[in-house]
Amino acid sequence: MQIAKKVRGLTTFDLKVIGVILMVVDHVHQMFYPLGAPNWLDWFGRPVATIFFFTSVVGFSHTHDKKKYMERLYISMVLMSLVTWLLEKTVHFEQVVLINNIFRDLFIGTMFMAGVDQFVAAKNGNKARHISLGILWVAIPFIFSVITTMIVGAQSVPLLIKQIAVGIFPAILLAENNIMVLLIPLLYLFRNNKKIQCLLIAITALLYGLSGSTQWLMIFAIIPIWLYNGQKGPGMKYFFYIFYPAHIAVLYWLAAFLYRTMH
Repeated sequence: MQIAKKVRGLTTFDLKVIGVILMVVDHVHQMFYPLGAPNWLDWFGRPVATIFFFTSVVGFSHTHDKKKYMERLYISMVLMSLVTWLLEKTVHFEQVVLINNIFRDLFIGTMFMAGVDQFVAAKNGNKARHISLGILWVAIPFIFSVITTMIVGAQSVPLLIKQIAVGIFPAILLAENNIMVLLIPLLYLFRNNKKIQCLLIAITALLYGLSGSTQWLMIFAIIPIWLYNGQKGPGMKYFFYIFYPAHIAVLYWLAAFLYRTMH
């Protein structure tokens, strides 16, 4: 017991810092791969999404205004789409395709969590309404995936409209981590049981491992998550919202500049 008391553990802030550091290494690989960045740098990024999924669950669970939390993520998702579009149009670094938008994954995750809240609320009455809203929240990312596919695949639709649709639609098909986003509502369901949360992460990692994907390395996210002490830590509410697009832009521009210099 004395040893346990000495172990401080990791706060939500600490988890985000770990996630940001690993994310930057991963994006260095992404941007500088055409210049010879080694593939093993990509391994550092595999636990990142899982760490941010977990902190999103924590954030959504404790926020005083879930609506504003969701609105903030949606606005960030749209702005990030605009940032990547502008970068590709102005920098013209065709060797790297910018699909980066973790805000889309996290916003879709909040829709799933909102759906879970509705299903839980159904126990307290007005079941038809809550269950219907729950199904709607869960279905929206899949509905928009179908709509987006139809718009993007239609030859009669102008390119600008297609780009706008991709930017504003919370389609799980467009999510950076695709169906792995489904891990978010599962972590939310068991937000009070860290053992089951870690088991869910391990099972997901196993499935990726069996498919031959390096995403199985997400299992290492269990280490910081297991050490999470339930505390918020220093408040830097908007740091990640600013740092994420900023570091993508800087790395993308720098890689493009060096690539042109070398070639």
